[in-house]
Amino acid sequence: MTSATHSSAFPSGAGTGAADADAVLLGLDPEQREVATTLRGPVCVLAGAGTGKTRAITHRIAYGVQSGQLMPASVLAVTFTNRAAGEMRGRLRTLGAGGVQARTFHSAALRQLQYFWPRAVGGEVPRLLERKIQFVAEAGSRCRIRLDRNELRDVTGEIEWAKVTQTVPADYPAAALKAGREAPRDMAEIAQIYGTYEQLKRDRGMIDFEDVLLLTVGILQDRHDIAEQIRTQYQHFVVDEYQDVSPLQQRLLELWLGDRDNLCVVGDASQTIYSFTGATPDHLLNFRTRFPQATVVKLVRDYRSTPQVVHLANGLLNQAKGRAAEHRLELVSQREAGPDPLYAEYPDEPAEAEGVAHRIRDLIAAGVPAGEIAVLYRINAQSEVYEQALADAGVPYQLRGAERFFERAEVQKAVLALRGAARSAGNDPLLEDVVELGSQVRAVLSSTGWSSEPPAGSGAVRDQWESLAALVRLAEDFARSRPGATLADLTVELEERKAAQHAPTVQGVTLASLHAAKGLEWDAVFLVGLTDGMMPITYAKTDEQVEEERRLLYVGVTRARMHLTLSWALSRAPGGRASRRPSRFLNGLRPGSAAPGSRPGSPEGHGPRKRGRRGPALCRVCGRTLTEAGDIKLMRCEDCPSDMDEGLYERLREWRAAQSKDQGLPAYCVFTDKTLMAIAEAAPSEAGELSMISGVGGRKLDRYGADVLAICAGQEPGGEDPDDA
Repeated sequence: MTSATHSSAFPSGAGTGAADADAVLLGLDPEQREVATTLRGPVCVLAGAGTGKTRAITHRIAYGVQSGQLMPASVLAVTFTNRAAGEMRGRLRTLGAGGVQARTFHSAALRQLQYFWPRAVGGEVPRLLERKIQFVAEAGSRCRIRLDRNELRDVTGEIEWAKVTQTVPADYPAAALKAGREAPRDMAEIAQIYGTYEQLKRDRGMIDFEDVLLLTVGILQDRHDIAEQIRTQYQHFVVDEYQDVSPLQQRLLELWLGDRDNLCVVGDASQTIYSFTGATPDHLLNFRTRFPQATVVKLVRDYRSTPQVVHLANGLLNQAKGRAAEHRLELVSQREAGPDPLYAEYPDEPAEAEGVAHRIRDLIAAGVPAGEIAVLYRINAQSEVYEQALADAGVPYQLRGAERFFERAEVQKAVLALRGAARSAGNDPLLEDVVELGSQVRAVLSSTGWSSEPPAGSGAVRDQWESLAALVRLAEDFARSRPGATLADLTVELEERKAAQHAPTVQGVTLASLHAAKGLEWDAVFLVGLTDGMMPITYAKTDEQVEEERRLLYVGVTRARMHLTLSWALSRAPGGRASRRPSRFLNGLRPGSAAPGSRPGSPEGHGPRKRGRRGPALCRVCGRTLTEAGDIKLMRCEDCPSDMDEGLYERLREWRAAQSKDQGLPAYCVFTDKTLMAIAEAAPSEAGELSMISGVGGRKLDRYGADVLAICAGQEPGGEDPDDA
């Protein structure tokens, strides 16, 4: 930290005259120029995707320095990632303003904490805890609460959320409940672990990254002399990505600022996608309330994307609801026209991945560099099928923000378990009397933490489940393509797939989640897996959560400069039931779809029918659109009244138990409980009606259909009427 007495020295090379200052403004559009030349008082820049916000704020700082209105050492620019801060510093150096501090919130706070700690507290600054997960594990152990690796990550995330929202351990359960958090463990247990974690750090003289902000806030609140020294040093503040500030970061900013108003904030409420970490756009949206005299500049000229891409992005936001939607920006493309976005429907996920890989190969052949192409998906578990498809097509790729599928710890553990079960052949008690390969895989993976039902909410536990579920699906597809295949055959297949994906991929197509793609851009973007249940994700329950999913898709769309493809698959596996429907966010945007608000199920709402294509599943009781798999199976909302024939349901269960015993299969491999409930509610009288029930595929219809229809008709399986027996 440079003391205030040194901040008055003007660095050589800065403030060199009006000519240099005017040169900084060359090439800026009228709105960017207004940002650059408004150097006093509060300024709020509402900047849409691709509108040159970084250019505007770096030229603003450089113009102030070159014109002599700002001293470099008096400016503090803060953003959220080291990459963004580094880019900002590089641009400022190029513009002749290299003496300006451009840092992340944590970096700026740590620098101040290290400088003022001896004076404010005394002694040495506590050591910084780089990885808190080990301390969280020890805290859990001391509380006699066992956490697996993924629960550790999720509980650590909850502690981070509590700290950035300035919630102490005792208040965590009430605060988490009020915020609608999907806690990975009992909230009282998390509060206990949180409190023990804090005590462990104190005992060992350690602080974590959130403490850096908390302690800096504490010092500035308690020591007015130190707060004044910082305020004397820094006269002007610039905050990038202001929609992502947490309450704790906002409090630190307020203490830096004091009663002054030389603050420029830049953000876009429509790109708020990190609320689960404590980020909120409220500070951006409330800026004019706090500073009624603020200059507000809207950047809407999009220099990144073609008019066709921008039109789709605007269309997405036009359907949005909520406070952020009220402040949406209508972008105007500054580029020449390009190709229309492509919408592609596929019968199943492997076909979708193969189609995307072939389209990518065509783009590369047409001259688009592989490094300028991205495939973006909602969750990392979706990557495996695209890794495989690109490898099969000979297209290099690189994963961003996630391990390759076969390098994930849970997948490695699962493959080891499968290999061990294959070696033990018939001696594994887990596989006793289990003959079907898919059932064997499910049985083995159940010992590694997999279950047939997903855990509630998001987070690391859900991510782990999704990876294992993808492995189960992969095994089922392999068994379908190789009748009679054994566990040993499957493990060989898995090893071959893993080996095929070790090719050098540095210059390849980017595979990334939508969250990891924020702040990046490519010539060509493929948005894949766009079905209801994935986009929006199935655990987005509230209106606010669904709207954040829409904003996430908006971020994905606006990553594309020219080529944009949006795709979905009607079923998971080849030959599966075409029960999925395209994301509701595309209604009214993709060809042949009705705008939101039109009656679901109306013919005009779905365009020309394709093979096996169905409209959205509707609750047969209340008429609402169904998105949960279990609800779709029952064709009603879970909380809607059931008209199930209880006697029929029990007869079906008894029959299933007999089938399970005779065939040596788990009962769910015959029919799941939900499928039996759906059958008992529908009481089908002929094969066509039975085949319409989710969970009754063609194979099961052939194998069990006659028995089930007989039971529904009040007969014994085989056609004999019990009254005649």
